Amino acid sequence: MNSLLEATLTHLRALVGHDTRNPPRAIGTGGIFDYLRAQLPGFEVTVTDYGAGAVTLYAVRGKPKHLFNVHLDTVPDSPHWSASPFELRVSADRAIGLGACDIKGAAAALLAVANASDGPMALLLSTDEEANDARCIAGFLREPVAAGYEAVIVAEPTRGEAVLAHRGIHSVLMRFAGHAGHASGEQKLGDSALHQAVRWGDAALDFVAAQAHHRFGGLTGLRFNIGRIEGGIKANMIAPSAEVRFGFRPLPSMDPAQLLAALRGLGGVEPAEFSETFRGDSLPAGDIANAEARRLAARDLADELGIPVGNAVDFWTEAALFSAAGRTAFVYGPGDIAQAHTADEWVALDQLQQYVETIHRIVEQGSLERSPLATRGQG
Repeated sequence: MNSLLEATLTHLRALVGHDTRNPPRAIGTGGIFDYLRAQLPGFEVTVTDYGAGAVTLYAVRGKPKHLFNVHLDTVPDSPHWSASPFELRVSADRAIGLGACDIKGAAAALLAVANASDGPMALLLSTDEEANDARCIAGFLREPVAAGYEAVIVAEPTRGEAVLAHRGIHSVLMRFAGHAGHASGEQKLGDSALHQAVRWGDAALDFVAAQAHHRFGGLTGLRFNIGRIEGGIKANMIAPSAEVRFGFRPLPSMDPAQLLAALRGLGGVEPAEFSETFRGDSLPAGDIANAEARRLAARDLADELGIPVGNAVDFWTEAALFSAAGRTAFVYGPGDIAQAHTADEWVALDQLQQYVETIHRIVEQGSLERSPLATRGQG
């Protein structure tokens, strides 16, 4: 085990030991942030509390070109953990602990690099990625310093590969209104709110199946899920109300506004309410016509930094928020998404080592590029 990996595991043990579960969104500016401040000598550090457990630490040293972003909050633990989720366990090939994979392992590696190199480096650590009320990245992007970076590298479990594209995510609440009555009589389409919901659901599944031919960056079709249908009173009463919650995950080449309009109009009955409860853009975000050009710009950056490029993924990340703000962004981190959010969550040691060594090389290269000797002639 080399010194960079040893330092990473030391930091990871400390980070896992801090409870940053989200919910309950009970994260303040002390605790884990006190530890982080102490590990960043030579950095200018700013901690900002956006409320409701949304806190950022922005740390910068020198004049780096790239910003490294990683979230520190985790999902809640489950009763199925075989030991305390807040005590890191290290075996021959893995580190086990809540958040070790998603994504405190990357945060620990960044701290190790910050202490092993004096090169230019910028970090943005946040605590609300796992929430449905994310504030940290939006708040940071409003700050003038956010405009000073050529690109943002967002840490999520990607098995040590650069992910250049992923789906968006949209959650919707629909309500249907009917007319309560006895179920023995003949019914019109609009009488039962539940019948409206079921007809809509049937039409929605057909609509989604018709999108299977769409492709972008190795991804195909439209991901769609009806997560909840609720309404009615009993079998012999016409349902006066019904509620449907559904979500869809479009490709970067799909227009979410057009999809929302199409989905709303299905089933032959206008819903009483149709509201989007969460929206996360695809990566790349922004103008659909230029999505491929922005993906290629991110690929060029990954190639320049010597990071292998992997496939597009179906899960959403906050890289889309930076992309929507006009930044070149891609996702890169240790760990496999299959281990995220699971009991006895773990990250492979070889991936941690690969990640910390790669970040160290990038930071050291940045130091060389900005050295006066790097621009001096060979005469």
